Amino acid sequence: MTSATAGSRGVGDDYLPHSGNGGYGVDLYDLDLRYRVATNRLDARAVITATASQELTSFSLDLVRLKAGKVTVDGGRRTRFRQAASKLVVTPERPIAAGQTFTVDVEYAGTPAPRRSPWGLVGWEELTDGVIVAAQPSGAPTWFPCNDHPSDRARYRIRVSAEQTYAVVATGELVERTVSSGRATWTYACDVPTATYLATVQVGRYQLVERETAAATVGFAYPAELEQRVAADFAPLPEMLSYFSDAFGPYPFDAYTVVVTADDLEIPLEAQAAAIFGANHADGAGGSERLIAHELAHQWFGNSVGLAAWKHIWLNEGFACYAEWLWSERAGREHADTLARRFHAGLLRLPQNIVLSDPGAAGMFDDRVYKRGALTLHALRLTVGDERFFALLRGWTERYRYATVTTDDFRAFAAEATGADLDAFFDAWLDGVALPALPATGVTVRARR
Repeated sequence: MTSATAGSRGVGDDYLPHSGNGGYGVDLYDLDLRYRVATNRLDARAVITATASQELTSFSLDLVRLKAGKVTVDGGRRTRFRQAASKLVVTPERPIAAGQTFTVDVEYAGTPAPRRSPWGLVGWEELTDGVIVAAQPSGAPTWFPCNDHPSDRARYRIRVSAEQTYAVVATGELVERTVSSGRATWTYACDVPTATYLATVQVGRYQLVERETAAATVGFAYPAELEQRVAADFAPLPEMLSYFSDAFGPYPFDAYTVVVTADDLEIPLEAQAAAIFGANHADGAGGSERLIAHELAHQWFGNSVGLAAWKHIWLNEGFACYAEWLWSERAGREHADTLARRFHAGLLRLPQNIVLSDPGAAGMFDDRVYKRGALTLHALRLTVGDERFFALLRGWTERYRYATVTTDDFRAFAAEATGADLDAFFDAWLDGVALPALPATGVTVRARR
């Protein structure tokens, strides 16, 4: 795209062609949200600092259902804008030069609600008494104007004002809480590059508790009536943090926050340095320990080491799924190899029509992607041996900390880190359609020349 209009085009992701925007990258989202839980009314302002990657005569932001009332670029009084179903198209007073940093100020309001997607409802959603933001993969525009693509990571400052009886948890570290006229304002700051789908706001009648562990501070937000169940189910979390920090490298953030809602949720979900679970995931009997491990592992795989595009989703979900098996092994239950062979047998009975390196938009959250991704990692572990495999994982998270990656990046890094010729291995597991056989324990490959 040359000098001119970024318009309503997406950034070029084949899986979500109408999400994301070309021509710039965001440096900071400064969000001021004034929310009324009782009426689900949001009055907000977003000040977005971005840098142009080309000359722009206009550009677009993703925004869904909420109506922009005023937009300025660098304070210009003659900024023009128009709004379509999912895009806010902005025309500044004068073109923005390539390499120029600029500021977009958007005042907007409305009744936020999730958007429909091929994967169900995503985004800002009312609970029985509160709010959950479940944005993966395209729900971020339901609560703020943004460049909604996983490759465009930014810093955040999020201020949320709500009725004083509610607690607010948002992306980043809580830096201030003030109370005035029956309302509390919570201010969070996140200086770690974060994808839009991982930014979150959670509102509920929560108790807030912090616990120190050897790996990180752990915060909990949950309804008082669930306290005993949460304490029982999340008791393994400190040991999980310690084990994963040893297996995958140091925990990549300063803290980890667990939110348990009063409502049941279909599935738990990850956010940056956080995870959100439903009341049904805290049964008091450890019934969701596998899911707790899965969401925690995403802090390394997906949240620190992120995706350059959605086609590489196995780098998030395959790794998190394999972490479940590793934790089972660590906790003295079934060995990862036992689980791998069971799931391998199960996958053989299912249609063989997904390519892991490019599963297609309809298939990117298919459980076969999760399980085949985990099986790929287990096969790699059996091929190169434990010492080289875990050194590879730690090296991967260190080199690409806070960066975005592709499947080709992993292929190249694995060969470099292990010194093995893995081309045929990855061709079969990542690019082939048929599910390869799992190698026997102790199989090795020849060194790369």
